[in-house]
Amino acid sequence: MNHGFLIDMDGVIYRGTEAIPGAADFIEHLDEQGIPYLFLTNNSAYTQLDVVVKLRKFGIETSTEHVYTAALATAEFVSQQKPDGAAFVIGEGGLLNALNQVNYAISSEHADYVIVGEGRTMNFEGMEKAHRLIANGAHLISTNADTWCPTDSGPRPGCGAIVALLEAATGRKAYHVGKPNPFMMRLARKKIGLRTDEVTMVGDTMDTDIRGATDLGFHSVLVLTGSTRRQDLAMYPYAPTRVVDSIADLVPNHRGRRAA
Repeated sequence: MNHGFLIDMDGVIYRGTEAIPGAADFIEHLDEQGIPYLFLTNNSAYTQLDVVVKLRKFGIETSTEHVYTAALATAEFVSQQKPDGAAFVIGEGGLLNALNQVNYAISSEHADYVIVGEGRTMNFEGMEKAHRLIANGAHLISTNADTWCPTDSGPRPGCGAIVALLEAATGRKAYHVGKPNPFMMRLARKKIGLRTDEVTMVGDTMDTDIRGATDLGFHSVLVLTGSTRRQDLAMYPYAPTRVVDSIADLVPNHRGRRAA
């Protein structure tokens, strides 16, 4: 039977600036066997090329066709809902680039959407502009609902925390496009050309990766190299198909490979 993988990155492929042993071997195995896969990330700050270059630092050689981000999913969503529109963006290059690719203008005066993504460029002036645009009818979108993000220095507020400020101020609820939203995960499945029962999501978070897979009917593998501990599983009403210590356990005969 055909099968393929959707693969989260932070906590699965690497932690901060360190590669997770076995990750490069797993991707090499997929390439050698011609198994379709996508790196699937909620981080909207990076372009596909940015992700490819980042992965190269961890010993992984891949191409942009194997990368799908929440920025790209968000761009597809707004272009389907209102083609050739305009957006006010609180975010970074990956999101701006994705919107431009679908012929979306960036505007701080007249916007169909206020879109919030990952990044460190937020300031209160931008939040004021966003608030006023929403009050004038712009719809509120976020690339994902993650309230915090891991960094080498420790956690920092994520997209979900930033957009919560605008939700509280405006009384409007944001539409979160990224994982676990079926919109993004269904698009990812279609991009690797497989049916629902042929897809496995590999991730480290129950709330996004595993929930998204459960909602869509995908198989799922939880790795314990990221934010979830084995004892945390009892807190959730759903469970992954499989739990492994790390992505290395998905590599056939991985004990004999270089990253074992």
